[in-house]
Amino acid sequence: MKKTLSITRNTLFKRLYSKGKSAANHELALYIQKSNAPVNRLGITVSTKLGNAVIRNRTKRRIKEAYRRIENLLPSGYNFVIVARFGAINKKSTELEHSIIKLLKKTDVKVNEQ
Repeated sequence: MKKTLSITRNTLFKRLYSKGKSAANHELALYIQKSNAPVNRLGITVSTKLGNAVIRNRTKRRIKEAYRRIENLLPSGYNFVIVARFGAINKKSTELEHSIIKLLKKTDVKVNEQ
């Protein structure tokens, strides 16, 4: 199992927003950029507009679980930022997983489906 690091620095988020490839649907927006690191890095953002802390944290946990399930299918060396939208609040992690895979295909990332 791969280890994905968290993106915590605001400068990395800003760089991905401005220079990374992006794709979006009703549930999520995905920003992606190739990096020189041997591992992937993941950042998740949920706006305060989506709800209170309980709703935001639940949405983050579901997105993390969805990413964890497809982590082994992804190539190494990418930075990902996933931004939750209103459609993601009531979705299950399996539905978010399918949404992430569709967005990855839109950004031309090779997903090794099994």
